[in-house]
Amino acid sequence: MKRSFVLPSLVVLTLAAGCALKAGHLFPSPVPASIVIGTTDRAFLERTFGPPYQVGIDSGDPTWRWFYLERRAGGELTKDLTVRFNPNGTVKSYSFTSNFPEDMRRLR
Repeated sequence: MKRSFVLPSLVVLTLAAGCALKAGHLFPSPVPASIVIGTTDRAFLERTFGPPYQVGIDSGDPTWRWFYLERRAGGELTKDLTVRFNPNGTVKSYSFTSNFPEDMRRLR
């Protein structure tokens, strides 16, 4: 009787392992001209990319991070935008990385 539950359980586990996993929030990829050091502020970034996924401090500077991960059976897609702020709330520095095909083509 217990054996009848083993096969369905294995099928469910196998299907679950092949399902997509997502983390973070999908956000638009920035174009270089859209973020200007010393000018772009937090309000613009939040309107453009949505609320940050994480906030923190980097070398004493307030930092916001947008992150998205999508894992499928065929591989993994990620994008990551990290922004450091000046004391006045404008961008001090930022970095963007992605392995989305459209970003790979555009940024190479």
